[in-house]
Amino acid sequence: MEFRAAIFMAILLCSSIPSSFAQNHKSPPAPATVSLPPSPAPAPSPRHVDLGDLLSVAGPFHTFLDYLEKTDVLKTFQNQANNTKEGITLFVPKDSAFASLKKTTFANLTSDQLKSLALYHALPKYYSLAEFNKLSTLNPVATLAGGDYTLNLTDDMGTVHVKSMWSNPKISSSVYSTRPVAVYEVDRVLLPMQIFKSDPPLAPAPAPAPESSHGKKPAADSPLPGKSTSADAKADKKSSSATPASGIVGGGYFVLAASALAAGLLMMMM
Repeated sequence: MEFRAAIFMAILLCSSIPSSFAQNHKSPPAPATVSLPPSPAPAPSPRHVDLGDLLSVAGPFHTFLDYLEKTDVLKTFQNQANNTKEGITLFVPKDSAFASLKKTTFANLTSDQLKSLALYHALPKYYSLAEFNKLSTLNPVATLAGGDYTLNLTDDMGTVHVKSMWSNPKISSSVYSTRPVAVYEVDRVLLPMQIFKSDPPLAPAPAPAPESSHGKKPAADSPLPGKSTSADAKADKKSSSATPASGIVGGGYFVLAASALAAGLLMMMM
């Protein structure tokens, strides 16, 4: 009986072990699905603008571009445009603006003065035309030349002037304006007092081109035909007025001769 009881207990134990083992070793629940929000699209990178190429095809701005290349300021401008968050604003004079000043105005400047003059034509931040109205309330405005090289801007109903000590040019056109680069054409060169102690003289006016002989009558010859014609007219008038007189005189001699002949015949008959 004890042996049977032991076997029965063993069977009970064996039948209970799998159920308790299964209860204690259940497989872990599947992880809940987590939905993540879509990642934002990357911000577009700033547009790269080659300032050398831009200035070489616009304008013409060849004189200003030559100064930028000669002083290596073009590299400074390009770095400000491409590698800073602020961007850059350029005021670029046309070739005619440089030609209007005497050549010695720039020929006598040192390399450092030329570099400062070139940097004086740029603001260390991008400004659209619409922003100049607000910017004019912050005068004087610093330039890339630094220090006292400042500008005063005015916006009169959309006409923007950029005032330096010896010039007050206006923005005549927008060459390029897309953040981070703005390039505006001005009709005169910016002339700071830190470089120019007095108003630089203007270039002499060019001599007038000689006119073609086909399109202009010689001045010295024009009155001569008139004088000759007048003299001829006077001579003709004189001769025409003299002709009747000579006829009268000739007629008088003929009458006298006829009278003498008649008197002679009468004497012979007597």
